[in-house]
Amino acid sequence: MKKPMENDKMSILEHLGELRKRIMISLGAVLVVFILTFNYSEMILKTLVMPIETKMVFSLHYPFIGFEPSGIKQKTLVFLEPSEAFWMHCKIALIAAIMIALPVILSQIWLFIEPGLVEREKKFIMPFVTAGTVLFMIGVVFCFYIVLPFALGFLMTYKTENLTPMIAVGKYIDFIMKFLLAFGVIFELPIALFVMTKMGVVTPQKLCKIRRHVIVAAFIIAGIVTPTPDAFNQTLMAVPIIVLYEIGILASRLIRKKPEEEAQADKSSDSTDLTVPK
Repeated sequence: MKKPMENDKMSILEHLGELRKRIMISLGAVLVVFILTFNYSEMILKTLVMPIETKMVFSLHYPFIGFEPSGIKQKTLVFLEPSEAFWMHCKIALIAAIMIALPVILSQIWLFIEPGLVEREKKFIMPFVTAGTVLFMIGVVFCFYIVLPFALGFLMTYKTENLTPMIAVGKYIDFIMKFLLAFGVIFELPIALFVMTKMGVVTPQKLCKIRRHVIVAAFIIAGIVTPTPDAFNQTLMAVPIIVLYEIGILASRLIRKKPEEEAQADKSSDSTDLTVPK
């Protein structure tokens, strides 16, 4: 029989080795995809320019959704430094590679935490990877087609009649990418709540109790992240957060513990003293 300290030491070393392995596989996947996306970075750039060229319009008649010119004066981006265009293409290719390799990254995250799961929980790897990837992409698409055109239209046309815009491509790509990644991460909220419930950090009852605080926090976060001061664009970001939170509550109820376990978890979390179970 090994000593406890030796077991703990080996356990830590094994975890570090496993973490290193998962990180290297994820980085390898991103690198392979980066080689491909770099060859198509110019095509990706043409797509990313769409929010500054066109805007989405809604109609009560078929096809209900359409596109029209944005009305923004400058539609051609410029670069102000010799290396700016090159690094911009590298940045576009890298972000695109991360998004495409997201299923591999999520699967490596799951495989890292899998040893701590029971046998019946290990079968959730495909739902976890699929749901995480789909939610992230929905957040990116929602931001690209709904939020960004409104945000850019406001920022580029508000009190700019006597001003001539000259947007650097590097600054524009930074602006776009921050928004796309932010919305992609925000749309992972149901997955985060699902995992936290599984770990016993939260319960569906606790999530319901703090619902009002979450609604207020959603509008505060939207006010900070959204670059425009108008309530409409802030609502475009706050409402999805609230909806995703409600979806997270439904997901957490699917794996909720027994009422006796939840009561015991609530009691232990509210008390700072150690209690001895009966």
